[in-house]
Amino acid sequence: MNISGKKIGVAFTGSYCTFDKVIPQIERLVKENVDVYPIFSEQSKSTDTRFGKASDFLKRVKEITGKDPIITITEAEKLGPNNILDIILVAPCTGNTLAKMANAITDSTVLMSAKGLLRNNKPVILAISTNDALSNNLKNIGLLINTKNIYFVPFGQDNYKAKPNSMIAQFDLIPSTIEHALEGKQLQPIILAPA
Repeated sequence: MNISGKKIGVAFTGSYCTFDKVIPQIERLVKENVDVYPIFSEQSKSTDTRFGKASDFLKRVKEITGKDPIITITEAEKLGPNNILDIILVAPCTGNTLAKMANAITDSTVLMSAKGLLRNNKPVILAISTNDALSNNLKNIGLLINTKNIYFVPFGQDNYKAKPNSMIAQFDLIPSTIEHALEGKQLQPIILAPA
């Protein structure tokens, strides 16, 4: 499937160490003529970390997409009723966001955005980055894998020796995952061999 001309939300949550992996994928999407709507969680829009300043990430994403990021629940709530997006990608998707989504908790900009698409029977893609994927969050991953209209960017253990429960999406598979999800298919294999 050609994704040119599609309207895609890209929602950042607080796995700051992976922002530098997501931003090049947004650039790829824009080069493929995708209309990208950036979305930032409350934490990701305001937290400066050793990986960079929040304001720099917001500015960079605006420069790439040409759009002001959606940064409040009020702004995100409009996505559902106004049927603006074709699909949403949560990248990175933290364990916290996974757990809340699996339990229908909608208390952030990103979760409200995803809920709006699920309401409209549209795909939600999760590109996980969580240190507890194979511990506390494994049950939530299992729930979401079996949830209608939720798809995963294929993922695997990123450091099985030092962090054996940690898993991360293979971010360069984002465009392929989007293409498959728009056709109602999960890109396979979903679980990748350790890096």
